[in-house]
Amino acid sequence: MKHLPLTKQQLIAAMISLSLGSVAQAALTINGSSASSESSARLSWGGADSLSEARSIMSKSSNTSAIKKIDNGSGTTSISNTPSFSSSNNSYNNTNSYNTTYRGSFGNNNMIPISTDSRSVAVIDAETGESIYQKDADIARPMASITKVMTAMVVLDAGLDMREEITLDPEDFVGPKRASSNLKSGDRLNRAEMLLMALMKSENPAAKSLSRNYPGGYSAFIRAMNRKAQELGMSTAFFGDPTGLDKRNVASSNDLVKMVRAAGNYDVIRRFSTTKSYDFYVSNYGSGNRTYKANNTNSLVRDGSYPIGISKTGFINEAGRCIVMETRVNNRPAIIVILGANSSATRLGDAKNILNSLATRRTV
Repeated sequence: MKHLPLTKQQLIAAMISLSLGSVAQAALTINGSSASSESSARLSWGGADSLSEARSIMSKSSNTSAIKKIDNGSGTTSISNTPSFSSSNNSYNNTNSYNTTYRGSFGNNNMIPISTDSRSVAVIDAETGESIYQKDADIARPMASITKVMTAMVVLDAGLDMREEITLDPEDFVGPKRASSNLKSGDRLNRAEMLLMALMKSENPAAKSLSRNYPGGYSAFIRAMNRKAQELGMSTAFFGDPTGLDKRNVASSNDLVKMVRAAGNYDVIRRFSTTKSYDFYVSNYGSGNRTYKANNTNSLVRDGSYPIGISKTGFINEAGRCIVMETRVNNRPAIIVILGANSSATRLGDAKNILNSLATRRTV
């Protein structure tokens, strides 16, 4: 069946048809075909229209998990997830049961013929789990702000009220490294806006505040990050902070593929990480209210030339320039992880090289 490009009106109508229930997943019907989270068909949720829709999905307080299934990078894992908070040790716990099924073949018969300049790269076919390009992909490396993808999943798993207002404290601006920010102590945004700040603009104080306002506090949040990494089979991963400024935050490219695949099950992460720009209205009793005009840190998302369904960039000196993306090129989904580029130009060049090569590879 041939699928015609969506008009703006069709896209808006499709987004309106989303269920606005308490769970962050929703089935979408376009041109008569279902595009639920189980489907191989993906849409890139970008722009202000999809942003408002995502905020509607998150607008209710819920005890329901924000994830329906976990993809461990090799197959699709159905998960029954019951979150609970233990007052005895101030910790947030999930009770999980797993049932994994594998699809497709796993080999290297369909490798894309490219070379890359970044230190570590992994590209997989997200439909089959097949590796189609690797370069030092099993070596753990600092991941910088790619960390915030895990931060977002842990926040959403907690089922917290996304309307709750959070105020930035001075401690939200203290971390392993000094980093610039357009936010100020005393700024007030709701939890959804803080999450958007962290994913789209990569604001470190926003990520820190989300972890500080987690059940059990900051330490419980870090434990939850590492627990989730273990659940996803990320054997090389370690998280020491929620922002990525900590050089101890490491994982291999192949393990970050697993993280991105799991993140793809959260509609909110898809929408927020691919929002091109957003004007935040920031309240602050001390310094006054203001508008913060923010743009996505990924120039490929801002440009809109490629179909990108998930995006996150990162940089600290120890990590180099990094990026993770999910895309759908030539009717096939793929996940791209690039770590350790020595410049933004190198990272962008490798990403474009991969995306263009995906457009020419065989589909059967």
